[in-house]
Amino acid sequence: MTASKQTLRNQRYQDKAGWVSKSYKLKKETVRQFANACEKEGVSQAGQLSKMMKEYIKHVNEEHPE
Repeated sequence: MTASKQTLRNQRYQDKAGWVSKSYKLKKETVRQFANACEKEGVSQAGQLSKMMKEYIKHVNEEHPE
């Protein structure tokens, strides 16, 4: 099965823009609660994860400057 032209264009864009797909194993209940909280706030899960990751990175870098 070959990828469609649109799929290939999307992949090239994501590669060029620096997007990467990650997979983590998390407890089902935690994932469900997170999805519900994001829905209540009207934010995307990916966007909220990115925000929290950036805040954590900033915190760690402030606590442990190189």
